Amino acid sequence: MYTLLRRFLFLFDPEKVHYFSMNILKGICSMGWMRHLLARYFACRSQPVGIFNIRFKNAVGLGAGFDKNAKYLKELETLGFGFVEIGTVTPLAQAGNDQPRLFRLPKDKALINRMGFNNEGVQAVAERLKQWRHENHNTKLVVGGNIGKNKLTPNEEAWKDYEICFDSLHPYVDYFVVNVSSPNTPGLRALQEKASLRKILTHLQQANHDKDILKPILLKIAPDLSLEQIDDVIDLAQEIGLDGLVVSNTTISREGLCEASQNIAKEAGGLSGKPVQKKSTELLHYIADKTQGKLPLIASGGIFYPEDAREKMEAGASLVQVWTGFIYVGPAIVKKICKGLSSN
Repeated sequence: MYTLLRRFLFLFDPEKVHYFSMNILKGICSMGWMRHLLARYFACRSQPVGIFNIRFKNAVGLGAGFDKNAKYLKELETLGFGFVEIGTVTPLAQAGNDQPRLFRLPKDKALINRMGFNNEGVQAVAERLKQWRHENHNTKLVVGGNIGKNKLTPNEEAWKDYEICFDSLHPYVDYFVVNVSSPNTPGLRALQEKASLRKILTHLQQANHDKDILKPILLKIAPDLSLEQIDDVIDLAQEIGLDGLVVSNTTISREGLCEASQNIAKEAGGLSGKPVQKKSTELLHYIADKTQGKLPLIASGGIFYPEDAREKMEAGASLVQVWTGFIYVGPAIVKKICKGLSSN
């Protein structure tokens, strides 16, 4: 059924369809009995996962960029997600890059996006999370906060933006992900260099230890790093006691795309979906081997089916995140992955 619906939805602008679909779901879930029916239908039997001193009801989460402003947490929980990463959130609201900025590559089961950290700003998001927490005391949904810097903030001042977001969201999220790996904010990826990263992460660790409750801090890395850069990230993570890595963000590579995608492939932005699966899995495996499995890893990149999730876990991941797979497989993706994982 979803295959037919997807064909229809793919006739329209991707970004507009995204908000249209989620707002329809929000309307449906506003009726308690309908939300109850959907939750029962999408429920999946799965072993909970304990990591970062957090109990995840299942291992399948939704990656950052889908619910940038924490508007759809109730609806995403209804679809069975074990965790949702909101954001990327920046200190000040920003419109992001000019539209169009989201493109489909159906033959490759991929997307290209150059959104540019469009969000309502950390204060608006924090207020929405506060209200959601107040209204959902018994929720089992784990919420991560993906944080970044504003486009106009110079890199030497970036640590201040990350600290502002960290302080504002700290009471309301369960863990943090530092995003320095998006290709859609000019100069951002330069912050992946060891000296810049050390400054950002050291400040965040200090801010964390000043709180009454410590929240796990993870780093999201690009799949385009050299092995030398990855080794630097690993060394730094171990040096400052980082809680884990998210592997990986979108790629700027266009390698291996089919001929039908070549025109769209010329669009600037990060490529996600099936084309990044192999590269992100190899990176995951390298990091797991290098750290002897002692650095917790969340896998992201090309996860559509149970076998994709299993591949990531065998490479060293404890949790997996979907995004592009959610668009192509549909709302039952969590149920399908959890069912496939539990049958082995």
